[in-house]
Amino acid sequence: MSHVLRGLAANPALPTALVDRLVAVADPDIAEGLADRDDLSGAQAAALASRVPDVAVRLAYGGVLSAADVDPVAQPDAALALLDEGRGDPEWARLFAVDQDPAIRTRLAACPALPPDVVERLAYDDDVQVVAELALWTTAAEPAARLAEHPHAEVRRAVAGNEATPPDVLTRLLTGEGMPPAERCLVCDVEETPFAHDPQCPKPDCVLRPGASCAGSHESTVLETAERGLWNPATPVATVLRFADHPSPLLRCPVAARPDLPPELWRQLAGDPCPAVRAHLAANEGIDDAAFRALAADTGHDVRRTLAHNARVPLDVLTALAGAVRIGPTLLPRNAAASAEEIEELARSSQPAARMLLGERRDLPEEIRDRLAADPDAKVVKSVAPHPGLTEALLRAMVERHGSRVVVKVASNPDAPAALLEDVTRHVPPVAKVFRVVARHPRATAPALLACLGDWQARPLAARHPNLPGAVITELLTDADEQVAQAAAANPSLPADVMRRLVAEAGRRAPVAGSAGGDDAPGGR
Repeated sequence: MSHVLRGLAANPALPTALVDRLVAVADPDIAEGLADRDDLSGAQAAALASRVPDVAVRLAYGGVLSAADVDPVAQPDAALALLDEGRGDPEWARLFAVDQDPAIRTRLAACPALPPDVVERLAYDDDVQVVAELALWTTAAEPAARLAEHPHAEVRRAVAGNEATPPDVLTRLLTGEGMPPAERCLVCDVEETPFAHDPQCPKPDCVLRPGASCAGSHESTVLETAERGLWNPATPVATVLRFADHPSPLLRCPVAARPDLPPELWRQLAGDPCPAVRAHLAANEGIDDAAFRALAADTGHDVRRTLAHNARVPLDVLTALAGAVRIGPTLLPRNAAASAEEIEELARSSQPAARMLLGERRDLPEEIRDRLAADPDAKVVKSVAPHPGLTEALLRAMVERHGSRVVVKVASNPDAPAALLEDVTRHVPPVAKVFRVVARHPRATAPALLACLGDWQARPLAARHPNLPGAVITELLTDADEQVAQAAAANPSLPADVMRRLVAEAGRRAPVAGSAGGDDAPGGR
């Protein structure tokens, strides 16, 4: 019964009075369903959080709980969620800053706009993880700069990834110039050095990262600090360039990703021995035509595929890549930005793959859209089949010519008429995915949905569809598959009398006052 009530609680057609009654008797399952509602009022949310405290965090992040609804002592998780959203009481931050639980203080340190006195206290916290969290998330330059010289390498690692850290501080942090050496790291905090952490460490309570090592100079943390700093857009490009020849590809990858590199470095990185570095260069929108063409001939892992997704790749290069690399059905940024002339050029390409990629656009001129819909290549037809505006005649012609290869995409067309949706559920041979697509389609009729109920994956989707007859929805409430029963209970076409009956049964099953996790009597505040 709990799964049915959880579905009912999320039902968008559930009347407000019945929502109130479910809030009054909510258990954790019902509370999860109620928390999914878009129309939950502040009063209902407050009553629900009081009755089932575990759902308060979701309600806080969902914007339906306010600071006035939350007791930070009784509901610290919800209070921290509101602070994280910038909607909490600043006094809560002062309360949590001295909490004995370091997990509470760590979560507080990640919250924005903390009062200066709280930031100061957290910066000197005894737990290094609390300080590191502050170092990563503070939006103020002064504490970030100060924490860059913290004696613990873990804090410096966090500062390196913070975009609020001043550029000159990032330079000193990455190069070590003018920076006192770190005194300890997470490795030497717990192990006698030299020590290298086994990536397959069997200790269930181990806090060290895979591959962590320290021989006295905190080597792995220093490397991670440099990597984070190089990915940080606030790090000056002159500092980034100093790592272009670093022996670790982990550091050369962020160098290759910088859009403001000098052209001579593009040429150097295009010949890097590590394919991952070259792939990051291929994603870089700052590279020039020569670099694009050099990388187009690179057969290293993922280099050309990444290049195809670059928004500035020349159109002729993209066309060549489409025929050489398996890109898949996706709207590439360069195709999305193609001009009218370029769209016409791609539509007339001799490369079916190029026409296929163009077909992923959903704003094509009608003449080109219809031309691609009649393309002899099934891949092209499949890509354009979901395009809005296609006529029923064109959609049916697609299925007639290409059959199972395109029928799923035809069924997903938002303008597919009801009769066509019924027909594709009877397609021979049957295509299982068609049932899942039709079960989601807003135009699906009762006959089409009844056909979808015969497919185990489409069955819960069809059970939730509002065009399913009320009698069938009611019958599905007792389905052996709990997922189907829950979906049926969430169906907005569930008869109103059935809704009332289910809520009445929930009231009879409700625990006594206070036993659901709150101290209030059923009914909330």
